[in-house]
Amino acid sequence: MDLNSDLGEGFGPWAMGNDAAMLGLVTSANIACGGHASDPDTMFTTLRLATERGVTIGAHPGYADRLGFGRRVIPMEPDEIARMVAAQVGALQGVAALAGARVAYVKAHGALANLAADRREVADAIAAAVRALPGNLAILAISGTELEAAGRAAGLPTYSEIFADRAYLPNGRLVPRARPDAMIHGAEQAVDRLIRFLETGLMPVVGGDPIPLAAQSICVHGDSPEAVAMATEIRARLTAAGLPPTPFLK
Repeated sequence: MDLNSDLGEGFGPWAMGNDAAMLGLVTSANIACGGHASDPDTMFTTLRLATERGVTIGAHPGYADRLGFGRRVIPMEPDEIARMVAAQVGALQGVAALAGARVAYVKAHGALANLAADRREVADAIAAAVRALPGNLAILAISGTELEAAGRAAGLPTYSEIFADRAYLPNGRLVPRARPDAMIHGAEQAVDRLIRFLETGLMPVVGGDPIPLAAQSICVHGDSPEAVAMATEIRARLTAAGLPPTPFLK
């Protein structure tokens, strides 16, 4: 099982999370590409550090909305979304070439990912952009979503993720962040839930019975104050259980 995190989400002199510590724990890093966060210097630094640590690199495009951190839907046509994703991922690929790094996959961020989970035309637009870009890129998608289906329909290597620090609804979607029960804050609680999921294939949900999900990767959000402690505990518990984190892509 892979362990991933959304990183490189600072901007200029403003840091977001502890990227250096997280890159010592995760096996894949979803690096912001200048839409919801980041800039060329932040991209370069994060790419270099990820490469030095042997962490697989993914692009993390989102709505161009730094003020809202990409967590608000910006009305756009599917073709506009495809161009936005292509531009952002292409920017990270360009900086990666300068940093001696390689981008291996794409994971949509925030409101864009949530919209693509339910709207096939948005999911298809993201898949079309990924397929058109160089590098034989894969897609990392929220498990059980339209983006997962669109990636496979487009013939792209498509992998699924679950979230260590987010609660789920009975339909398999994430509890909206506006709700007080959206986040799981305790490392022990998050790890206990993950271990149960790995043993049973069933994810606990809010207001219903556990649901089946498939996944090759576990996400811990890098901007969470508990991120380092949670990732440390997850890595230790998985390793102790004979399941040390390994990248879903090499």
